[in-house]
Amino acid sequence: MIALVKRARLETIVEKAAELGARRVRLVITERTNAERTRVDRLAAIATEAAEQTGRLDVPEIAEPRKLDALLADWPAGRPLMFCDEAGDAPPALAALAGREGGGPWAVLIGPEGGFSPRERALVRQLPGAVPVSLGPRILRADTAAIAALTLWQSALGDLKTS
Repeated sequence: MIALVKRARLETIVEKAAELGARRVRLVITERTNAERTRVDRLAAIATEAAEQTGRLDVPEIAEPRKLDALLADWPAGRPLMFCDEAGDAPPALAALAGREGGGPWAVLIGPEGGFSPRERALVRQLPGAVPVSLGPRILRADTAAIAALTLWQSALGDLKTS
């Protein structure tokens, strides 16, 4: 799940998510989202091209943008959510993911430019399956954060740990 960001960065995120094995890219509207809209059809075409390039037999679904509050209100009980929290009080991603099960569906949440609001952070952290993580000491752009987070998750729990 990625907060809407500017077009070029969002396109990079979709491309790299497809290359890294994501099944779905959910677009999220947060309090600090600074992009008003996006062309989901264009993002789907980018995902298709990236999936073909990597030899995937499937293409990640690109979901229509949805408000974060509504998405979290419908969150499946117990579904793990790797919450990339730039506030600085979360453990490093690999430490937070160590010893967890990766067999079922997970989600990764990346915020907008400017980060999540304090209210949104509290809302995400109260989810039973939320796993707050830090991506390091630097404030990363959304596209860099998405690539780093997916790579770390894949390394700890996904198919990169077995290759």
